[in-house]
Amino acid sequence: MARNRITRAVRRWFEARDFTEVETAALQVSPGNEAHLHAFATQALTTAGEGRAMYLHTSPEFACKSLLASGESAIFTLAKVWRNRERGPLHHPEFTMLEWYRTAKPYETLMDDCAALLATAAEAAATRTLSFRGVEADPFAEPERLTVAEAFDRHAGIDLFGDLARQAAARGIRTAPDDTWADVFSRVIVEKVEPNLGHGRATILCEYPTSEAALARPKPSDPRVAERFELYACGVELANCFGELTDPAEQRRRFEIEMDEKQRLYGERYPIDEAFLAALAQMPPASGGALGFDRLVMLATGASRIDQVLWTPVA
Repeated sequence: MARNRITRAVRRWFEARDFTEVETAALQVSPGNEAHLHAFATQALTTAGEGRAMYLHTSPEFACKSLLASGESAIFTLAKVWRNRERGPLHHPEFTMLEWYRTAKPYETLMDDCAALLATAAEAAATRTLSFRGVEADPFAEPERLTVAEAFDRHAGIDLFGDLARQAAARGIRTAPDDTWADVFSRVIVEKVEPNLGHGRATILCEYPTSEAALARPKPSDPRVAERFELYACGVELANCFGELTDPAEQRRRFEIEMDEKQRLYGERYPIDEAFLAALAQMPPASGGALGFDRLVMLATGASRIDQVLWTPVA
């Protein structure tokens, strides 16, 4: 019932700010082009039985950006999405993603949005505290803002722009000769940084290296990093937000790099959505966020597993 109250409160929050709620198709020609995201595949059959490969989307992002390209300026959606190879206390193969987009707004605006959404959820759940497995955060306190470089230095004693593999090995983090820079970066984040974020109050972890922000634009003042941030509370990642990349040629290049990596690691690749890239060329400057709605409900209700806040978990 708390989930229902939070859903209603979130809708009211967006509607009060003149956002339009949209519903995007779940069946897509591409489920997204990130190396470590795995989709559910199916076929769309003609009346003659001829098949075309389709996928359940891993995010409504491509469709939402196409709507921005066609003239929408402030939209949100509570979309069911599907990700394969994901199951655990914080993961479920089918879940709800809250996504929202604003045109002509800097990505820092979404930092304020995230803070407001935490408070909105807590009020709807009638709680003063977000909690997960003994860690608490105040949903009404202003979130801490921390760059990735600052977080690496503070929580791992590592210079983000130095020799990452050598420093990680010296800090007891497992490395291998065939590790990519991204492999080592991910291990430092997971083992040393994430567990320390969002204690006492939420943390906004910002300015990710550009190579770790496939859909975000570079920061004008420092092209080594991108306009990307993630929201954490109680050590749990809640949201991923971007100043959106709108260069279709650069987006294609990044997608191809991601799919080459997917091919190397998993022996498969997903098609590139040409209609999306065409729309991207028409999309105005915008910022967008994706928030794991089920995780937000978990923290607002003190649940220990995502299954506990789903009406009908997948068996």
